[in-house]
Amino acid sequence: MDKVRLGIIGVGNMGSGHSQNLVEGKVPEIELTAVADLKENRRQWAKENLPETVKIYETGEELIESGACDAVLVAVPHYDHPKYVMQALQHGLHVMCEKPAGVYTKQVREMNEEAKKYDKVFAMMFNQRTNCVYRKMHELVQSGELGEIKRVNWIITDWYRTQTYYNSGGWRATWDGEGGGVLLNQCPHNLDLLQWICGMPSKVRAFCHNGKWHDIEVEDDVTAYLEFPNGATGVFVTTTADAPGTNRLEITLDRGKLVCENDKVMLWKLKTSEKEHRFASKQGFEKPECEEMVEVETDGQNEQHMGVLKAFAGRILHGTPLTAEGYEGINGLTLSNAMHLSSWLGHPVELPIDEDLYLEKLTALRATSQKKEVEEVTFVQGK
Repeated sequence: MDKVRLGIIGVGNMGSGHSQNLVEGKVPEIELTAVADLKENRRQWAKENLPETVKIYETGEELIESGACDAVLVAVPHYDHPKYVMQALQHGLHVMCEKPAGVYTKQVREMNEEAKKYDKVFAMMFNQRTNCVYRKMHELVQSGELGEIKRVNWIITDWYRTQTYYNSGGWRATWDGEGGGVLLNQCPHNLDLLQWICGMPSKVRAFCHNGKWHDIEVEDDVTAYLEFPNGATGVFVTTTADAPGTNRLEITLDRGKLVCENDKVMLWKLKTSEKEHRFASKQGFEKPECEEMVEVETDGQNEQHMGVLKAFAGRILHGTPLTAEGYEGINGLTLSNAMHLSSWLGHPVELPIDEDLYLEKLTALRATSQKKEVEEVTFVQGK
């Protein structure tokens, strides 16, 4: 096979963007051969905007069973991600799953176990891992060059959204339709990067404010405190209502500090271990000597979604590495589930969380959820 025949299940905001990029040839080793969407207006969009060679189906099941594809990209509302991933794998197809992997870890754990049964490529659309600044931070932290992490702070408040955005779909920003707010929609990338770069925390205490700034059921403002197994601590702050917003990731380690902001990584590197200096110095206020702050050089590459899809095709055709394995999707979701559960219970929770208790609380919220009667609108990403 020279090209991967790809079908996209769901051509809303994300699926339509992927479709257009593939039709424009931005991923040379992937050919778009089919799309599916339950909504007639999205199928009409596909008919009007995609080549006649692209087959259009009403359901994901029809697409999966059609024989028109070697692989599928799942880009439907969150609750259905695991369902379509498992169905595609069971029908012998490779799968790329949009973020998040699902809404609750119990369903994603089932998906991961099912995926182990098949010799097929299973990948997550964690496109921020292609960003050169985050790749460099991952490399520096995981190499151990700067010692153990002591503190991590991420303020990610540039996810601004208007009320019109939330009104664009009846399922959007509801417990029953989406399963969460900023943590589950905008922040899966950040939570994935947090654990990818720094490792998983062992304890979380979070404050999630539902509908604080918008007329929605779910959280649009979150502050969380994290504890890591080695004693390091962290703070994660996010919202969809700050303007202008901030995106600043700061990691303090035993031998230095990294700050990522404005698409740059700055490094302060100590000439010795802070811990060693702390106990060896005979002066009360003497700070460990620090090299001059420098901007860390990167390769400048940031291919985003197209980079993830190129890697997906590469694994299928050539056995080369993925940007993110499918089973890794549970990690960032564990963090968002832990933040929700901690906020609901009003106290810290340890990881792994009580998955049954989380599902019980989520199910109760879903029972009171109200689907909005709105005109469905599809936005082009970034516009």
